[in-house]
Amino acid sequence: MEDGRGAHTAIVGWACMTLCLVSYAAAFSHGASLSACTDMMPRHLRVQLHSSNNNYITVHTNMSFYFPGDRVPVTVRSTRDYMGFMLQARKVSNNKIAGTFIFLPPGSKLLTCFEDGDTVTHSDKSLKRNLSFVWKAPDQPIGDIKFFISIVQSYFVYWAKIESAVVAQGGQN
Repeated sequence: MEDGRGAHTAIVGWACMTLCLVSYAAAFSHGASLSACTDMMPRHLRVQLHSSNNNYITVHTNMSFYFPGDRVPVTVRSTRDYMGFMLQARKVSNNKIAGTFIFLPPGSKLLTCFEDGDTVTHSDKSLKRNLSFVWKAPDQPIGDIKFFISIVQSYFVYWAKIESAVVAQGGQN
């Protein structure tokens, strides 16, 4: 009888632990947490950060400069599949998030970190590889910008703040 209770307790304990881990993992399967807005770091348990210099992701745009109010296409290319991401445009001068995203691919959604639509994240954990977005510059001058993306390959492996080349604001003196 003692052995039966011990086995039952072990099974119940294992089931509770599994349910807790699954529910925690599911919390981020529909996008990044607002707690990641500033540093763009996933909030998973025991994640392993990889150097942003040694990655398989590129973030680029076909524009080397923009003017206030312009729409800037942004492409994220990858040689491997990944599940999650967070994308932002930031001012070079002070690293503040700027502008809004106005076109998103399927499997993506807008996130409001500081202003409506200033960040894009995944909306599901389907595998992704190459994604295209459109960013709208604010109507007032903000200076040069860079695009930053954090990629989650799996629940335990990610790359943070992979950056694009500078996109200069046109018409500056």
